[in-house]
Amino acid sequence: PEPRQMAWHWRRAVSRAAAVRGLSSGSGGEIRVPLDGAFLGHRLDSLPPGEAVTSLSELMEYLELMYTMRRMEITCDNEYKARTIRGFCHLYDGQEAIGAGIAAALTDEDSWITSYRCHCVMLARGGTVESILAELMGMSTGATGGKGGSMHFYNKKRNFYGGQGIVGAQVPVGAGLALANKYTTPPGERMPVAIACYGDGAANQGQIWESANMAALWKLPLILCIENNQYGMGTSPARSSSNNDYYTMGNLIPGLKLDGMNVLSVREGMRHAKELCATGAGPVFVECSTYRYHGHSMSDPGTTYRNRDEIAQVRATRDPIEQLKSLILQNSPESVADDVKALEKRVRADVAKACENAKKASPPDPARHLHNNIYLDDNGNDTPPQYIRMPHSLHTT
Repeated sequence: PEPRQMAWHWRRAVSRAAAVRGLSSGSGGEIRVPLDGAFLGHRLDSLPPGEAVTSLSELMEYLELMYTMRRMEITCDNEYKARTIRGFCHLYDGQEAIGAGIAAALTDEDSWITSYRCHCVMLARGGTVESILAELMGMSTGATGGKGGSMHFYNKKRNFYGGQGIVGAQVPVGAGLALANKYTTPPGERMPVAIACYGDGAANQGQIWESANMAALWKLPLILCIENNQYGMGTSPARSSSNNDYYTMGNLIPGLKLDGMNVLSVREGMRHAKELCATGAGPVFVECSTYRYHGHSMSDPGTTYRNRDEIAQVRATRDPIEQLKSLILQNSPESVADDVKALEKRVRADVAKACENAKKASPPDPARHLHNNIYLDDNGNDTPPQYIRMPHSLHTT
């Protein structure tokens, strides 16, 4: 990261250390965590609150989700190297606080769409580890029947509209989801919001600005979330963007920057953005400053444009899971340390078992599934064609 970004990270590290020291317990088991200096705003009348109110049970829920994300992605790494998983594969380890924080701030009424780095978002929106790993392995028990693979998870029941294989393509669809949410909400009522997540590497695309401009004109409830992991594919923001403050890229559209390595910072920032969008203020840009540990994809070693010392330093000082564990242990009885260890042991075993079960499944049967999900009848039922169109002289049926 460039000097300006490093200064931001240093200030956030100081703030995180102060937050751990400043933890206080309130009535009813409340834990109040200071978030001083956690946010920067652009054309905002107010920033999110300077503290997050949480509880030990809530923090443990966040830890379980984030640690499951981490173990699942590590398993994906191992299985890819073993060639059980093939094709494109983009891992999320290091960025877990964003997925968990958004999940905590939004509800299933809110629409969520993201990039191809989508395994963990699927987990946050109702997927199981087994169904996700089975999908990556191309098995019929996968989340989308083994047909989508790594980049195309989807769960309409939970308003998750998937990963997108084309860089930035999810943002126009996200604007459409926001339009649908506004269109179906009675005038004067709070609207469900739509969030479209994309990386810093996509931030300068024309389709993103066109979507943001339309959302601003129509006051759509759209959160444009930039997951700035510092190296869009393999290029730093200073080398790829004339404006490194992505949260200001909306010009007249408000923006917010937050610490994407702190789940409470993400949660409070997204709650603030949701409140603005849901009440008719229009779209908001939210930049989450984060870091990915793996390369851009499994074909990228991730060490040609950065060195191992940089990665190790981030792991040692900014890791989102270690931060969360510190918050828990600093504000709980000593016995909770054993609970944390037991949780980690259980998650490791659950993920290993899920991987084992996923491997036992079989691929989709071509005879049954080759023509499915293409044609629907008037009632919306799947209706495979009785023949394949071809020149008349070649028809055999």
